[in-house]
Amino acid sequence: MTPDQIAALFTGADGRYRFARWGRPIVPVVFGVDDATLPVIKGAIEAVVQRAGHQMTDMDAELGANLLMFFFRDWDELPGVPNLTALVPDLAALCARLQAADANQYRSFRRDETGAIRAAFVFVRLDGALADTPAEVIALAQAVQVMLLWADGAFAGSSPLGLVDGVAVVRPEIAAVIQAGYNPVLPMVSDDPAHAYRLAARVAA
Repeated sequence: MTPDQIAALFTGADGRYRFARWGRPIVPVVFGVDDATLPVIKGAIEAVVQRAGHQMTDMDAELGANLLMFFFRDWDELPGVPNLTALVPDLAALCARLQAADANQYRSFRRDETGAIRAAFVFVRLDGALADTPAEVIALAQAVQVMLLWADGAFAGSSPLGLVDGVAVVRPEIAAVIQAGYNPVLPMVSDDPAHAYRLAARVAA
């Protein structure tokens, strides 16, 4: 990928470049799925985390779990989840906006004092389009989109996933960007567009 293509993945509608990766091991917890689906989702997360060269663990010393994923049928269900409003401010208003927009997914990030990702909340509404999508495909797409602070429109035109012999995989160029983003010689956070050139050099390598 060219530096400009990579920069576009982290440049918002306001024209500002914003990059951040996780600054701590990831501890996922999943709500709204059955026992058979749970290992599928966690396995997809683990696969992306391992490809990034990052880590997962069983407990975050500060938060307990720091990646919370919710699967549900209707946005109206979320405000009734105990204690969730304490974690996601103005949850009812947010759900109303997402319902009005007929959105089927939303991600919210929390960042530490350095700007690195410290927690993330993933909400997936299993509407008509997603209801028939295999759990491993949904999980893999969400895992990719939560690994870095992508721009809102980063994957608006194309999925981060592709198919190989009918099996969903992370597109090689996107996997390479994720892996480059976790290179220990690069900063965890950057708002300098020149950072995209450093990512591109490692993607090419």
